[in-house]
Amino acid sequence: MITLYGIPNCDTMKKARRWLDGRGVAYTFHDYKKQGIDEDRLHAWVNELGWEALVNRRGVMWRKLPEQIRANMDEAGAIRVMLETPSIIRRPVLDTGEVRLVGFAEDRYRELLG
Repeated sequence: MITLYGIPNCDTMKKARRWLDGRGVAYTFHDYKKQGIDEDRLHAWVNELGWEALVNRRGVMWRKLPEQIRANMDEAGAIRVMLETPSIIRRPVLDTGEVRLVGFAEDRYRELLG
């Protein structure tokens, strides 16, 4: 089963959900704001994708972090921040069980899901 991770009011999430719905792709939506993120899953994503790919440095939550934390971000700090504030995780994260994609790009979704 495909799981789409993110927050519901994000414009990129809306695009991804419209794309999946328009093609009849079944998925489960995991809302970070309501459900948080499992620490083991986050560690697995970081090991696979790298923390740099997962931290959304363009968003409001990044700008709200103290400058010292942003300037000295490393893997351990990124994991701590993502666990405390899951909405800082770049979205969506599409998890097919075998493959994970971060962000929405129609061509990548089409290549993966048809």
